[in-house]
Amino acid sequence: MITAENLTKIYGRNLEPALKSATFEINDGELVGFAGLNGAGKTTTLRLISGIIVPSSGRVKVDGKDIVKDKIAASRNLAIVPELPNFDITQKAIPLLHYYAGFYGMDKNETDQRIETLLKTFDIWDARNKKLRTYSQGMKKRFSIVSALLTDPKNILYDETLNGLDPEGVRSMRMLMLDQKKQGKAVFLSSHILSELQNIADRVIIIKKGSIIKILERSEIPSLGASSIRIVVSNPDAKMIEILQKYGDVDQSGTEFLVRDLKVSYEKAGLLNGDLARAGYIVTKFDISGEGLERYFLSLVGDSVA
Repeated sequence: MITAENLTKIYGRNLEPALKSATFEINDGELVGFAGLNGAGKTTTLRLISGIIVPSSGRVKVDGKDIVKDKIAASRNLAIVPELPNFDITQKAIPLLHYYAGFYGMDKNETDQRIETLLKTFDIWDARNKKLRTYSQGMKKRFSIVSALLTDPKNILYDETLNGLDPEGVRSMRMLMLDQKKQGKAVFLSSHILSELQNIADRVIIIKKGSIIKILERSEIPSLGASSIRIVVSNPDAKMIEILQKYGDVDQSGTEFLVRDLKVSYEKAGLLNGDLARAGYIVTKFDISGEGLERYFLSLVGDSVA
Protein backbone atom coordinates (compact mmCIF):
# COMPACT_ATOMS: atom_id res chain seq x y z
CA MET A 1 0.00 0.00 0.00
CA ILE A 2 1.25 3.46 -0.93
CA THR A 3 0.07 6.63 0.77
CA ALA A 4 0.98 10.21 -0.10
CA GLU A 5 0.12 12.95 2.40
CA ASN A 6 0.28 16.63 1.43
CA LEU A 7 3.17 15.84 -0.91
CA THR A 8 4.87 18.97 -2.25
CA LYS A 9 8.00 19.48 -4.36
CA ILE A 10 9.67 22.78 -5.23
CA TYR A 11 12.76 22.69 -7.44
CA GLY A 12 15.49 25.21 -6.64
CA ARG A 13 14.25 28.76 -6.25
CA ASN A 14 11.11 28.27 -8.30
CA LEU A 15 8.13 29.91 -6.67
CA GLU A 16 5.70 27.55 -8.38
CA PRO A 17 5.77 24.00 -6.94
CA ALA A 18 6.11 21.10 -9.36
CA LEU A 19 3.72 19.26 -7.04
CA LYS A 20 1.34 20.87 -4.56
CA SER A 21 -0.08 19.16 -1.47
CA ALA A 22 -0.91 15.88 -3.21
CA THR A 23 -2.82 13.41 -1.05
CA PHE A 24 -3.90 9.98 -2.29
CA GLU A 25 -3.40 6.27 -1.73
CA ILE A 26 -2.97 3.11 -3.77
CA ASN A 27 -4.37 0.17 -1.86
CA ASP A 28 -3.24 -3.44 -2.04
CA GLY A 29 -5.05 -5.22 -4.86
CA GLU A 30 -5.77 -1.96 -6.65
CA LEU A 31 -4.69 -0.57 -10.02
CA VAL A 32 -4.74 3.22 -10.04
CA GLY A 33 -4.25 5.30 -13.18
CA PHE A 34 -2.46 8.65 -13.22
CA ALA A 35 -3.27 11.10 -16.04
CA GLY A 36 -2.00 14.57 -16.85
CA LEU A 37 -0.45 16.62 -19.63
CA ASN A 38 3.31 16.71 -20.09
CA GLY A 39 4.82 18.79 -17.30
CA ALA A 40 1.80 18.36 -15.03
CA GLY A 41 3.84 16.62 -12.34
CA LYS A 42 3.35 12.90 -13.06
CA THR A 43 7.01 11.91 -13.18
CA THR A 44 7.84 14.14 -10.20
CA THR A 45 5.15 12.33 -8.22
CA LEU A 46 6.49 8.89 -9.12
CA ARG A 47 10.06 9.94 -8.31
CA LEU A 48 8.91 11.20 -4.91
CA ILE A 49 7.04 7.97 -4.16
CA SER A 50 10.06 5.87 -5.10
CA GLY A 51 12.47 7.97 -3.03
CA ILE A 52 14.55 9.08 -6.01
CA ILE A 53 13.95 12.67 -4.92
CA VAL A 54 13.01 14.09 -1.52
CA PRO A 55 9.80 16.10 -0.97
CA SER A 56 9.92 19.74 0.06
CA SER A 57 7.10 18.89 2.46
CA GLY A 58 4.65 16.10 3.08
CA ARG A 59 5.48 12.41 3.16
CA VAL A 60 5.16 9.08 1.40
CA LYS A 61 4.67 5.74 3.13
CA VAL A 62 5.09 2.35 1.52
CA ASP A 63 3.47 -0.42 3.56
CA GLY A 64 3.60 1.94 6.52
CA LYS A 65 7.32 2.78 6.12
CA ASP A 66 8.37 6.38 5.46
CA ILE A 67 10.27 6.57 2.15
CA VAL A 68 12.61 9.28 3.52
CA LYS A 69 13.07 8.30 7.17
CA ASP A 70 13.17 4.54 6.58
CA LYS A 71 14.14 4.32 2.93
CA ILE A 72 15.69 0.85 2.93
CA ALA A 73 12.65 -0.79 4.53
CA ALA A 74 10.21 1.25 2.44
CA SER A 75 12.05 0.47 -0.80
CA ARG A 76 12.24 -3.27 -0.17
CA ASN A 77 8.76 -3.88 -1.54
CA LEU A 78 8.66 -1.04 -4.07
CA ALA A 79 9.76 -0.90 -7.70
CA ILE A 80 9.50 1.68 -10.46
CA VAL A 81 9.61 1.09 -14.21
CA PRO A 82 10.91 4.38 -15.66
CA GLU A 83 9.70 5.82 -18.94
CA LEU A 84 13.19 5.52 -20.44
CA PRO A 85 15.63 2.65 -19.73
CA ASN A 86 18.41 3.69 -17.35
CA PHE A 87 20.59 0.59 -17.05
CA ASP A 88 24.17 -0.08 -18.18
CA ILE A 89 23.85 -1.12 -21.83
CA THR A 90 27.43 -2.43 -21.93
CA GLN A 91 26.38 -5.35 -19.72
CA LYS A 92 24.62 -8.61 -20.50
CA ALA A 93 21.20 -9.37 -19.04
CA ILE A 94 21.96 -12.15 -16.55
CA PRO A 95 25.11 -10.67 -14.93
CA LEU A 96 23.39 -7.31 -14.54
CA LEU A 97 20.31 -8.87 -12.96
CA HIS A 98 22.54 -10.81 -10.55
CA TYR A 99 24.24 -7.52 -9.68
CA TYR A 100 20.84 -5.98 -8.90
CA ALA A 101 19.81 -9.03 -6.85
CA GLY A 102 22.91 -8.59 -4.70
CA PHE A 103 21.56 -5.30 -3.41
CA TYR A 104 18.55 -7.11 -1.95
CA GLY A 105 20.37 -10.14 -0.55
CA MET A 106 18.48 -12.57 -2.74
CA ASP A 107 19.43 -16.25 -2.57
CA LYS A 108 21.45 -17.32 -5.63
CA ASN A 109 19.25 -20.30 -6.49
CA GLU A 110 16.13 -18.18 -6.04
CA THR A 111 17.69 -15.48 -8.21
CA ASP A 112 18.61 -17.91 -11.00
CA GLN A 113 15.07 -19.27 -11.13
CA ARG A 114 13.49 -15.82 -10.95
CA ILE A 115 15.72 -14.46 -13.74
CA GLU A 116 14.97 -17.37 -16.06
CA THR A 117 11.22 -17.08 -15.44
CA LEU A 118 11.15 -13.33 -16.07
CA LEU A 119 13.38 -13.39 -19.15
CA LYS A 120 11.22 -16.12 -20.69
CA THR A 121 7.99 -14.35 -19.73
CA PHE A 122 9.15 -11.14 -21.42
CA ASP A 123 10.68 -12.92 -24.43
CA ILE A 124 14.30 -11.95 -23.74
CA TRP A 125 15.67 -15.38 -22.80
CA ASP A 126 17.15 -16.07 -26.24
CA ALA A 127 19.07 -12.77 -26.04
CA ARG A 128 20.35 -13.33 -22.51
CA ASN A 129 23.98 -13.64 -23.63
CA LYS A 130 23.93 -10.51 -25.78
CA LYS A 131 24.92 -7.07 -24.55
CA LEU A 132 21.97 -4.84 -23.78
CA ARG A 133 23.09 -2.21 -26.30
CA THR A 134 22.18 -4.70 -29.05
CA TYR A 135 18.58 -4.91 -27.83
CA SER A 136 15.77 -3.18 -29.71
CA GLN A 137 13.90 -0.37 -27.95
CA GLY A 138 11.07 -2.76 -27.17
CA MET A 139 13.46 -5.29 -25.66
CA LYS A 140 15.12 -2.59 -23.57
CA LYS A 141 11.73 -1.57 -22.23
CA ARG A 142 10.91 -5.18 -21.39
CA PHE A 143 14.28 -5.55 -19.66
CA SER A 144 13.43 -2.49 -17.52
CA ILE A 145 10.27 -4.28 -16.46
CA VAL A 146 12.20 -7.47 -15.69
CA SER A 147 14.66 -5.48 -13.55
CA ALA A 148 11.83 -3.88 -11.60
CA LEU A 149 10.04 -7.18 -10.98
CA LEU A 150 13.17 -9.10 -9.97
CA THR A 151 12.37 -8.95 -6.24
CA ASP A 152 8.65 -9.63 -6.78
CA PRO A 153 7.69 -6.27 -5.20
CA LYS A 154 4.28 -5.68 -3.63
CA ASN A 155 4.07 -2.08 -4.87
CA ILE A 156 4.83 -1.22 -8.50
CA LEU A 157 5.02 2.15 -10.26
CA TYR A 158 4.81 2.33 -14.06
CA ASP A 159 5.90 5.64 -15.61
CA GLU A 160 4.45 5.84 -19.15
CA THR A 161 5.39 2.19 -19.63
CA LEU A 162 2.84 1.76 -22.44
CA ASN A 163 4.57 4.39 -24.59
CA GLY A 164 6.10 2.98 -27.76
CA LEU A 165 4.67 -0.51 -27.36
CA ASP A 166 2.95 -2.23 -30.27
CA PRO A 167 -0.64 -3.48 -29.76
CA GLU A 168 0.59 -6.90 -28.62
CA GLY A 169 2.97 -5.24 -26.16
CA VAL A 170 0.15 -3.11 -24.76
CA ARG A 171 -2.04 -6.20 -24.41
CA SER A 172 0.74 -8.08 -22.60
CA MET A 173 1.28 -5.18 -20.20
CA ARG A 174 -2.44 -4.94 -19.57
CA MET A 175 -2.63 -8.62 -18.65
CA LEU A 176 0.50 -8.32 -16.48
CA MET A 177 -0.87 -5.40 -14.46
CA LEU A 178 -4.28 -7.00 -14.02
CA ASP A 179 -2.57 -10.18 -12.83
CA GLN A 180 -0.48 -8.17 -10.36
CA LYS A 181 -3.66 -6.59 -9.07
CA LYS A 182 -5.21 -10.05 -8.58
CA GLN A 183 -2.12 -11.04 -6.59
CA GLY A 184 -2.90 -8.23 -4.16
CA LYS A 185 -0.21 -5.83 -5.33
CA ALA A 186 -0.61 -2.05 -5.39
CA VAL A 187 -0.16 -0.89 -9.01
CA PHE A 188 0.21 2.77 -10.04
CA LEU A 189 0.18 3.45 -13.80
CA SER A 190 1.07 6.84 -15.22
CA SER A 191 -0.11 6.97 -18.83
CA HIS A 192 -1.50 9.30 -21.48
CA ILE A 193 -3.23 6.33 -23.18
CA LEU A 194 -6.53 7.18 -21.54
CA SER A 195 -8.49 4.38 -23.20
CA GLU A 196 -6.29 1.89 -21.35
CA LEU A 197 -6.76 3.66 -18.03
CA GLN A 198 -10.49 3.68 -18.64
CA ASN A 199 -10.51 -0.05 -19.31
CA ILE A 200 -8.35 -1.32 -16.45
CA ALA A 201 -8.03 1.23 -13.64
CA ASP A 202 -9.97 1.01 -10.38
CA ARG A 203 -9.51 4.75 -9.99
CA VAL A 204 -7.94 7.49 -12.11
CA ILE A 205 -6.10 10.43 -10.55
CA ILE A 206 -6.01 13.53 -12.77
CA ILE A 207 -3.28 16.11 -12.22
CA LYS A 208 -2.98 19.61 -13.71
CA LYS A 209 -0.06 22.00 -13.18
CA GLY A 210 1.11 20.15 -10.09
CA SER A 211 -2.30 19.88 -8.41
CA ILE A 212 -4.57 16.86 -8.21
CA ILE A 213 -7.87 18.15 -9.53
CA LYS A 214 -9.93 14.95 -9.61
CA ILE A 215 -9.85 11.38 -8.35
CA LEU A 216 -12.28 9.48 -10.55
CA GLU A 217 -13.76 6.39 -8.91
CA ARG A 218 -14.35 3.15 -10.82
CA SER A 219 -18.10 3.54 -10.45
CA GLU A 220 -17.94 6.89 -12.25
CA ILE A 221 -15.94 5.72 -15.27
CA PRO A 222 -18.55 3.62 -17.15
CA SER A 223 -21.01 6.53 -16.98
CA LEU A 224 -18.66 8.56 -19.18
CA GLY A 225 -20.05 6.52 -22.05
CA ALA A 226 -18.94 5.25 -25.45
CA SER A 227 -20.67 5.62 -28.81
CA SER A 228 -18.73 3.42 -31.24
CA ILE A 229 -15.77 1.09 -31.76
CA ARG A 230 -13.68 1.15 -34.94
CA ILE A 231 -11.80 -2.09 -35.62
CA VAL A 232 -9.47 -3.37 -38.33
CA VAL A 233 -9.04 -7.17 -38.47
CA SER A 234 -6.68 -9.09 -40.75
CA ASN A 235 -8.74 -12.28 -40.92
CA PRO A 236 -12.46 -11.45 -40.64
CA ASP A 237 -15.23 -13.94 -41.32
CA ALA A 238 -18.96 -14.32 -40.77
CA LYS A 239 -18.56 -15.66 -37.23
CA MET A 240 -16.73 -12.51 -36.24
CA ILE A 241 -19.77 -10.44 -37.21
CA GLU A 242 -21.79 -12.43 -34.69
CA ILE A 243 -19.33 -11.47 -31.94
CA LEU A 244 -19.47 -7.80 -32.92
CA GLN A 245 -23.28 -7.77 -32.98
CA LYS A 246 -23.33 -8.60 -29.28
CA TYR A 247 -21.88 -5.13 -28.71
CA GLY A 248 -23.87 -3.05 -31.19
CA ASP A 249 -24.88 -2.52 -34.82
CA VAL A 250 -22.13 -3.37 -37.31
CA ASP A 251 -21.00 -1.67 -40.53
CA GLN A 252 -18.26 -3.30 -42.63
CA SER A 253 -15.87 -2.00 -45.28
CA GLY A 254 -13.38 -4.70 -46.23
CA THR A 255 -11.33 -5.51 -43.13
CA GLU A 256 -12.57 -2.42 -41.26
CA PHE A 257 -15.61 -2.57 -38.99
CA LEU A 258 -17.59 0.08 -37.16
CA VAL A 259 -19.61 -1.08 -34.17
CA ARG A 260 -22.09 1.73 -33.47
CA ASP A 261 -25.03 2.41 -31.17
CA LEU A 262 -23.30 0.37 -28.49
CA LYS A 263 -25.37 -1.81 -26.19
CA VAL A 264 -22.70 -1.87 -23.46
CA SER A 265 -20.84 0.54 -21.16
CA TYR A 266 -17.42 1.94 -22.04
CA GLU A 267 -15.81 -0.51 -19.62
CA LYS A 268 -17.44 -3.52 -21.28
CA ALA A 269 -16.79 -2.15 -24.77
CA GLY A 270 -13.08 -2.55 -24.09
CA LEU A 271 -13.60 -6.29 -23.54
CA LEU A 272 -14.39 -6.80 -27.24
CA ASN A 273 -10.69 -6.67 -28.10
CA GLY A 274 -10.04 -9.65 -25.84
CA ASP A 275 -13.06 -11.53 -27.17
CA LEU A 276 -11.74 -11.20 -30.72
CA ALA A 277 -8.21 -12.24 -29.75
CA ARG A 278 -9.46 -15.33 -27.92
CA ALA A 279 -11.48 -16.29 -31.00
CA GLY A 280 -8.31 -16.17 -33.12
CA TYR A 281 -8.82 -12.86 -34.91
CA ILE A 282 -5.83 -10.58 -35.55
CA VAL A 283 -6.83 -7.06 -34.51
CA THR A 284 -4.57 -4.35 -35.95
CA LYS A 285 -6.67 -1.37 -34.86
CA PHE A 286 -9.10 -0.94 -31.97
CA ASP A 287 -10.42 2.54 -31.18
CA ILE A 288 -13.29 3.39 -28.86
CA SER A 289 -14.89 6.77 -29.40
CA GLY A 290 -17.45 8.70 -27.45
CA GLU A 291 -17.37 10.93 -24.40
CA GLY A 292 -15.17 8.53 -22.48
CA LEU A 293 -12.30 9.35 -20.19
CA GLU A 294 -10.34 11.28 -22.82
CA ARG A 295 -13.00 13.91 -23.43
CA TYR A 296 -13.74 14.15 -19.74
CA PHE A 297 -10.01 14.61 -19.10
CA LEU A 298 -9.80 17.37 -21.71
CA SER A 299 -12.78 19.14 -20.20
CA LEU A 300 -10.88 19.31 -16.91
CA VAL A 301 -7.40 20.25 -18.12
CA GLY A 302 -8.52 22.42 -21.04
CA ASP A 303 -5.81 21.28 -23.44
CA SER A 304 -4.84 18.51 -25.81
CA VAL A 305 -3.61 15.17 -24.60
CA ALA A 306 0.19 14.95 -24.46
